[in-house]
Amino acid sequence: MHCIRDCKFSYTIWQKFDFTNQHFFSSNCPQTWIKAGTKCSSPNIFLSTIWWLWIHRNQMCFNNETWSINRLCAAIQNSAADIARAFHTDGTGTHSSRLVRWNTGNHPCHILNVDGSCLGVPVRAGFGGLLRNGAGLFIAGFSGYLPNTDCVLLAELTAILKGLRLALDMGVQELVCFTDSQLSVTLITGDASKFHTYAVLIQDIKDIIASRNYGIQHTLREGNHCADYMAKLGASSDSNFLLHSSAPQDLIDMIKLDAMGTPFPRL
Repeated sequence: MHCIRDCKFSYTIWQKFDFTNQHFFSSNCPQTWIKAGTKCSSPNIFLSTIWWLWIHRNQMCFNNETWSINRLCAAIQNSAADIARAFHTDGTGTHSSRLVRWNTGNHPCHILNVDGSCLGVPVRAGFGGLLRNGAGLFIAGFSGYLPNTDCVLLAELTAILKGLRLALDMGVQELVCFTDSQLSVTLITGDASKFHTYAVLIQDIKDIIASRNYGIQHTLREGNHCADYMAKLGASSDSNFLLHSSAPQDLIDMIKLDAMGTPFPRL
């Protein structure tokens, strides 16, 4: 109970997910506490939090690895979303429409959206992204072209690394990075093989995330459309890296819609 609920670090994680009722922390019987938690308003978050707090404690003890709060919260949210998708049904056997918003977790910290893109024939690969505050205000953007490749995974991972480095250079201490590449999130948050083609790139990303209170989280494409624009801008250019101190004109309205919390339908 100390590991998964009562220590200072675990307590902070529970607070992040609005488990603030003192009765939640008063039970001394694990069975009673878990049974009550599965009947709360957010059972998927409750169970995922237990799981990841236990994993994190093992990582600390056996691998001498400590995760940031944002990284751990992102892993919890991803697992809770996986559980929800696994058991979702609308009773008809078909997918029901969903509404997707920017910054799905309503994180108050800096938000980094990134994306990779492969366009045209012959294929041109590019990457891009943008950094905003929790209210959606544009801080900086970036885009770039990747010559001699048509690998979208390379473009996605490059976008993540370039975006995180930009955040570091700007002195950002707390950040959540959103990407619509589930594979990238899995490689970064899991145990990618040291023989993976992009093992060095993946490790560079992990090192940055571990050095700050940074997290990475999957988002659906509809919540990442501004980064998609920047990635396509990069694929259409001849610049290896271009920093945008102000938002491109065609992107301004899209940024405003995100900041207003506009929902976008997904089927």
